[in-house]
Amino acid sequence: MAIIIILLIVLFLVAIFSVQNAVPVAITFLFWGFEASLAIVIFLSALCGMIAGAIIISLMRVKPSAKKESRNLSSEISKN
Repeated sequence: MAIIIILLIVLFLVAIFSVQNAVPVAITFLFWGFEASLAIVIFLSALCGMIAGAIIISLMRVKPSAKKESRNLSSEISKN
């Protein structure tokens, strides 16, 4: 529950910061370019960072259990 509250606080602070910086900016990446509000760019960047962090954390949680299964399979194979 505390993590959800912290995430909501961070999201709220990013929203306040982005609304105060609503100047249009030019975004270019490789051959792709567009112009958007700085508020949208900041908000989407923060959102992508949170999603990437959540994915990395979930992969780190899955990895130890996969190692245990691998060890179990290895020991079963060596017994046979």
